[in-house]
Parts: sequence; structure tokens; C-alpha cells
Amino acid sequence: MAKQEFTYNDICREIRAGQFRPVYVLMGEEPYFIDRITDLLLEKVLEGADRDFNRIILYGADVKAADVLNAARRFPMMSDRQLVVVREAQLISDIDLLTNYAKKPLASTVLVINYKYRPLDRRKALAAAVEKNGILFDSKKIPDYKMPEFVTALLQQRAITAQHNVVLMLADYIGNDLELLNRELDKLEILLNGQATKHLTPELIEKNIGISKDFNNFELQSAIARRDILKANRIIRYFEKDPASHPIQATLPVLFNYFSNLMICHYAPDKSEKNLMTTLGFRFPVQVKDYMTGMRNYPAMKVFLLIHEIRMADARSKGVDATSSLTDGEILKELLYKILH
Repeated sequence: MAKQEFTYNDICREIRAGQFRPVYVLMGEEPYFIDRITDLLLEKVLEGADRDFNRIILYGADVKAADVLNAARRFPMMSDRQLVVVREAQLISDIDLLTNYAKKPLASTVLVINYKYRPLDRRKALAAAVEKNGILFDSKKIPDYKMPEFVTALLQQRAITAQHNVVLMLADYIGNDLELLNRELDKLEILLNGQATKHLTPELIEKNIGISKDFNNFELQSAIARRDILKANRIIRYFEKDPASHPIQATLPVLFNYFSNLMICHYAPDKSEKNLMTTLGFRFPVQVKDYMTGMRNYPAMKVFLLIHEIRMADARSKGVDATSSLTDGEILKELLYKILH
């Protein structure tokens, strides 16, 4: 029988409802979700004065498994439970010694193990024991193509409204660095708190985060879809002047994703807006607008060739072609010419 996979939202929902597991192993390459779940446990497991006597925080760089076991096996003082948080547990070399405890954890202890930047080996007994008696959560990076949906969810949580182009600006500029995204939204929320309705605009983002509302990868994709040669070239020149803020490695995946999806659109039996939204997994009609336009401007064979050209540009930008001496800006200009002509 397959083990239940708990999502971030599942775990947070349980914690907010006051349902705590005896053992949590929060592992994986995305620290954002690990930190948020740990913060929520620190807030909810103990109340008031109980926190002074029954909350223990250990650091993997300073302890061994025996120290964690001693803390976890301690009984709470004047409380029903205690909370033991082990940060940086990936630094504990003998962490497998926690297996026997995970098989029979104390009901009065909530043990939280932060195992960041890589997963615990699921083939080992420790992972199996935690899955059986607690929660083993794998915190994975959010793919770039899912970031607009994630940004939308974060804005909704903060009761902030925004047009979809604003969501795409944030997703394009910040990428899947969730800690940075959260910090920028904190800053924007403070600025919006004095307003009757918290509505986020491109102008507010441009002024306070430094993202240009006119020169970004979202606007580049839109200009290419329309075959707006003047606008697309202006954006590329803007990128070339500030390569640190607009690296080619951020632009090429956007173009590759657009033309790959455009190929899917060309071969979809039903090319209606509604069906293409379903096919591409989009939630908003504005997301499919560039594809409806692109199908009129780029035949399927042209799209096929452009996907190859984007791959070649990516290879050159990584130094695969030793004969090429082009800068990243020149590579993008050459690619743009092939796309638009």
C-alpha cells in the first residue's frame, strides 16, 4: 500500500487545526517550505509560558544524534507536550541513530527535523519509520512555469489584488527564489497597507522593486508573439545594457517554453481559446492570448526550427561552441533576428 504524500498545504492545515504529529522530517532542496512549516509549529505547538520550559532548539553543526535523542525522550514540564526543533540536521553524521526513536516516538514530544537542500535517503529505515509514525515531507523547488500560479496564491493570502501581467512580472523577475519573493511581497504589502484596497500595479513594482514594466521577459514574449520587431529589439538592447539583471539564462527558458507550447497549440485538434487553456494548464484567458496570436504569426515548421535555434543559442551561451566569440547580448540579438525574419 502506497504511503500518503502530504503536501505543504495539508501539513499547515493540520497544524492550524491543532493536530500535531510526533515526528516531522522536513527535507529537500527548497528551504522556504521547510522554514514556514517549522515557524508554524513553533507558533502553534506550545502556548504562553509553556514555551519557556518545553521548547528546545538544536543545531546540527553542534550536536550528534544522541543529543537529539536525549532531548526528544525528555518529558515536558507542567505541560502536555514539548517541542524539539533540530535545524540543519543534514549536518548530523550519525542521524540514522534516530531510527529506533522514530519507530516508537513519545506522544508528548513533537520532534521537528530540518534536513535542508537534499532529501533523506528513502531506502533507509529512518525514512520508513518517519513515514509510518509521522510526516516525511519532501520540499521541492517550484518549476518556473508554475510560478505565476504560486505568486497568485501568495497575493490572495495577503488579500492583494493584481492584474495577471503584474503576476507575470514578479514571476519573471524573481523566478523560483521563494525567499526573495516573500521578502519583496512583504515590502509591497507594507506600502499597500494604507490603501483602502490593496491593489498591486506595474508602476508600484517598477518604483519599489526595480522591475521595468516595459522591459522584461514577459513583454519580450508578447512582442515576439505579435512580431513587433521594434519593441522586441528595444527590449533586447535594454537587456544588453544590464546583463546582471537580465541574464540570457533567464530569457532563453522563457522563449523555449513559449515556442514549445506554441508547437503544442499548432497540433491541438481543438484550437479554441478554452481548449488551449485546458491543454496548456492555464487558469486565465490572458495567458493564452500570446499563443492565439503566435499561431497566426509562426507556422508549425517555423516553430520547429526556432526551438532548435533556441537550443543552439543556449549551448553557445554556455560555451559549448568554442569557435563562437559572441557575447550573451549578441547571441540574443542573433536569435531574435532568426525569430522575427
